[in-house]
Amino acid sequence: MLAGYVSDERYVALPDVLLEFENSQGSVEARSRATGAVYADVSPGPYKVTLYRQGYGSKSVRMTVREGEPYQFRLLKDSLLGYMWPKWVRSGERAQFRVHAVEAYKLELWRYGWQKEYIRPIGWYDEHGPRATMQITPDGDYTQTGVQWNKRGYGNPQQAQLVAGPERSGLYYMHAKTESGVFFSFPWVVAPAKPQAELAVLASNITWNAYNNFGGRSNYINPDRLPPTPTVNARLDLQRYIDPDSGNYISETYLPLSFERPESINFVPEDEQVTDPIEGRSACHIAPAEWRLLGWLEREGFAYDYYAETQFHSGLLNLDDYKALIISTHPEYWSKEMYHKLKSWVFERGGKLMYLGGNGLNCEVEFVDEYTTIFQNGPHGGQAQLEKLGFESRFHQRVESEANLLGVVYTETGVMTSAPYRVVDAGHWIFAGTGLKDGDIFGEKSLHMRVPGGASGHETDKISASSPKNVQLVAKGLNVDNGGAEIVYHEPGNGGAVFSVGSISYPSSILVDDAVSQITANVLNRFLGK
Repeated sequence: MLAGYVSDERYVALPDVLLEFENSQGSVEARSRATGAVYADVSPGPYKVTLYRQGYGSKSVRMTVREGEPYQFRLLKDSLLGYMWPKWVRSGERAQFRVHAVEAYKLELWRYGWQKEYIRPIGWYDEHGPRATMQITPDGDYTQTGVQWNKRGYGNPQQAQLVAGPERSGLYYMHAKTESGVFFSFPWVVAPAKPQAELAVLASNITWNAYNNFGGRSNYINPDRLPPTPTVNARLDLQRYIDPDSGNYISETYLPLSFERPESINFVPEDEQVTDPIEGRSACHIAPAEWRLLGWLEREGFAYDYYAETQFHSGLLNLDDYKALIISTHPEYWSKEMYHKLKSWVFERGGKLMYLGGNGLNCEVEFVDEYTTIFQNGPHGGQAQLEKLGFESRFHQRVESEANLLGVVYTETGVMTSAPYRVVDAGHWIFAGTGLKDGDIFGEKSLHMRVPGGASGHETDKISASSPKNVQLVAKGLNVDNGGAEIVYHEPGNGGAVFSVGSISYPSSILVDDAVSQITANVLNRFLGK
């Protein structure tokens, strides 16, 4: 009978896995097929099952064979991976490092700002047992529950592997390196124990989770649930490729995604510096790109307190403690609670918001608990289908258009292109000291290597029918099909102000393009009252 399927950490089918089913009646040997399917001469009931395949961690599990309900066995590839848990803390709070390695490894703590700053060694880690630093993933869909590393076999308090958040707020990374030289890095957001600066900056860590496909699901791959069988060929098996016209979001409900998973997408190479080009598909719109903004703030002498978006949702960040807030790069997923708190701070209490990104606040996320989210994409497919229904975004269909606050909203025109900006209103104070005139071009330089070409790009936002009536257009990107990002400014009253650049690529230009740097500094100095 079909007892189950075997897949790896991407939910890709694993053939030629040896399995041994044991119960009181004896043992049966089986081998997985090309689809990962496991057919075995067993009867329904409980078994101890041992799995082995070279290059993957062997394990034994206790499971129940059920007719018509194939069990999902999961194996973890031999590699080096890790994450902090929790992934966000305040200074002085402790988090546990959870590392998967198949040989001894060294761990170090670094802070990522204008320079990569070495903080301290954490230590060398190995164990007496063979491959005892190897982690074990649960079976089934652990994208919902987390991978639960450091649980099995870590009952000794001496193995707690805890690290206290440093006193200085910021973006920290753990550097792990094995005896044979394999390297892996993973981020850690450390907020201040108490406010220290006048400026707060949010890490877009909800977006990081949305794009994290560890376990076989993200908000882009199998967003609603794992399919009943593992992937053999993505182009033939996954909905986003089988029927691209339907859009990725066609379900009424979406299962949760846990933060408690490694984030390979946020990896930063060991020798990479803040002024280096951002290589690869993912790094240009998540933590490595956000690091470029933090580096610029420190280079220009702007003190800031750093928070995770999840800390803002939970109430740890009180906006009234700050004069200005920066959200950047790709803050696509927000809870309605976050949105309303931010909007009331800006519209009613004089808060100053800098939106230095694109496709932001575009979809509502709900929190099942502190570490688990549901992305409320809706059943209407992609952006084009939403617009036909009269919605400007997924956030609009459940709350309101984010253009009410940001002044702009994402559209598909210009998507996956990059270009410089052209000045529309050179008399606006944001251009002070740049020497730019109407029609001049700026933002040509960029570290964004996935979609190179300028500061307006990757995904871009524009003024819409929902934008405040007093919104001022000061510059527009030169992307094809009139798809350039629109830089806007508006003042909603009560002393509040919003500056939006409408481009994911903008922070990738801020360290290398003088005009982008000067414009951003002009706004920030004004918002901070300098």
